[in-house]
Amino acid sequence: MSAFAQQVFRRSVHYNFINCRSSYPIQRHKVLWTRISQRRIGCRFFQSLASENQPKAQDKAPTTAIPDNENHPEHLLATTAQERRSNWRIVKNLMVNVWPKNDWKTRGTVVLGFALLISGKVLNVQVPLLFKQIIDSLNLPLDPSSTATVWTIAGATILGYGAARIGASVFSELLNAVFANIGQRAIRKVARETFEQLLNMDMKFHLARQTGGLTRAIDRGTKGITFLLQAILFRIVPTALEISMVCGILTYKFGWDFAVITAGTLAAYAWFTIRTTSWRTQFRRDANKADQRAASSSVDSLINFEAVKHFNNEKYEVAQYDKHLRDYEKSSVKITTSLAFLNSGQNVIFSSALTMTMLMAAQGVVNGTMTVGDLVMINQLIFQLSLPLNFLGTIYRELQQNLLDMEVLFDLREDNPPIEDMPGAQPLNLPVDAGKSIRFENVQFAYHPSRPIFTDLSFTIPAGKRVAFVGPSGCGKSTILRLLFRFYEPSSGRILIGDQDISQVQLESLRKSIGVVPQDTPLFHADVMHNVRYGSMNKDEFDAIDAAKKANVHEAIMRLPDGYKTKVGERGLMISGGEKQRLAVARVLLKDPPILFFDEATSALDAHTEAELMKNISSALLHKSRTSIFIAHRLRTVVEADLIVVLQEGRVAEQGTHDELLRKGGLYHRMWLQQQAAAELLQEEEEPN
Repeated sequence: MSAFAQQVFRRSVHYNFINCRSSYPIQRHKVLWTRISQRRIGCRFFQSLASENQPKAQDKAPTTAIPDNENHPEHLLATTAQERRSNWRIVKNLMVNVWPKNDWKTRGTVVLGFALLISGKVLNVQVPLLFKQIIDSLNLPLDPSSTATVWTIAGATILGYGAARIGASVFSELLNAVFANIGQRAIRKVARETFEQLLNMDMKFHLARQTGGLTRAIDRGTKGITFLLQAILFRIVPTALEISMVCGILTYKFGWDFAVITAGTLAAYAWFTIRTTSWRTQFRRDANKADQRAASSSVDSLINFEAVKHFNNEKYEVAQYDKHLRDYEKSSVKITTSLAFLNSGQNVIFSSALTMTMLMAAQGVVNGTMTVGDLVMINQLIFQLSLPLNFLGTIYRELQQNLLDMEVLFDLREDNPPIEDMPGAQPLNLPVDAGKSIRFENVQFAYHPSRPIFTDLSFTIPAGKRVAFVGPSGCGKSTILRLLFRFYEPSSGRILIGDQDISQVQLESLRKSIGVVPQDTPLFHADVMHNVRYGSMNKDEFDAIDAAKKANVHEAIMRLPDGYKTKVGERGLMISGGEKQRLAVARVLLKDPPILFFDEATSALDAHTEAELMKNISSALLHKSRTSIFIAHRLRTVVEADLIVVLQEGRVAEQGTHDELLRKGGLYHRMWLQQQAAAELLQEEEEPN
């Protein structure tokens, strides 16, 4: 080898080393991002939602992290097959958003992205080839008297080299810009559909859910969409393409031995990465479980902060929260240490392959069968594989995590379908001014099979009348609303409005026809005007103020610091319970539906305010023919009802007007005497001696 060749060789190797080292910050960035993502597991909890009822994982050594009964080959094979089916289902669901039917604009964007991607990879592979030609051109012996310059010897090749690098970089950035549109559109679509479905799910789901876990589930699942799309569409396919091109070049130019080493390296790298990542997945699951429990514990404590204060249980709540954080800490340590093992193994595999190819190429240069440019090209081609190889490992690790995150999101949507209209369902035919009767016919219902609420419930609510339901606690008074509103479906029997079975009518039309004043009034963290107008968003502020006056709450609102613009706080904590109930009455009066349902709407009011409010409600009902249903515990609020239905043990015990029920001397009569006696005793205690 000439002195010039030796100098060029040293400089070229140094150049390749520096050139490829310039990609190391990218690699380090990916590793750093992986570690940051692991630390951000504190903001994630998907997998724990799916395994809420599983026993808590024990802190074991990595080799025994999986319970013994899960180590059997049959179980592992079944689990792996199940995970593959689940992962493939997620990918198919996601591809619908990437390649939507009849959306040619989105499809065209995807095609453009693939074109940019392939073009960038082709140019990227050309860089080592052009660099080889530059070195070989400059390695030729020159006549001292020659007038040759760098432009005459390798000028065009050097310009091509620069153009290839610039083109590859430009195509890569254009790809990122094109992909941003696809990814964000998919995130928006999935998030909107998930939120819409959550709002339409039945009451059973919402009573069992944990608010903190659910909101963060949506957040983590939608964020995983971007990564998954980027991994599948713009990383895995181009990585396979680039590896194939490199192996083809090595085989064509230098023989099968270089290709065998490269292919063997890829196989060993992939096998080690997949096996190690599968082992590490259990640590991620444990961390997700602990994080979900910590999130739910903290949110539950903050929501019920008054109870925490009342019973001086701050230390207990902190201890509970810290217990979950400690579990998360242990799992996070395992995640970090196993990541170090994974990265070290990957580096050993790749460095060993690089060393072997360098030795073979150097021997070829010594034997005269290869040029210095060939050695440099092989070195650079192998180094260029380091980026897709390293990214492949990162992709697999993060792909597993994001698939776990998204699995619960899609399971949430598929396993909890909302109540849907029956095929051919018709709108509820309920004229505003001429109501129709409501009939329960042999209705049976239970929240839990072992605890039936209604066994054979039958009654009729006459159209345009005031009907009250009373009875002992737990007899199912509020359940009547939940069945009428179709929060739940009866196990047998039917419910009719007029001649229409409500299970056969359109759900939206049914719920538009019913206005509800619940016992526990839900208010939004907004101003008073928004909370009143929420009953009918198409009504203006003057209608809302008129409804507030009818609900006997207008004066109380005007005494607030900003009147109707006053923020009520989260769940209405800034105003009293009585004001919240009157706001709920104003809201339903603004909606003005044909059917009104008052579920102990005056339970938080004093006697004077209760009397005024009932007077206003009665006045509002006189002006229009409205069917009104009252659930009452205090019997004095329903003495003027047209019909009182007394429930006991899931059946109608008796019914009639107030006077008729008193004359019967039955359950209602006994309840009335008990409440009268309690009221007289309370009055005697309040009178001064």
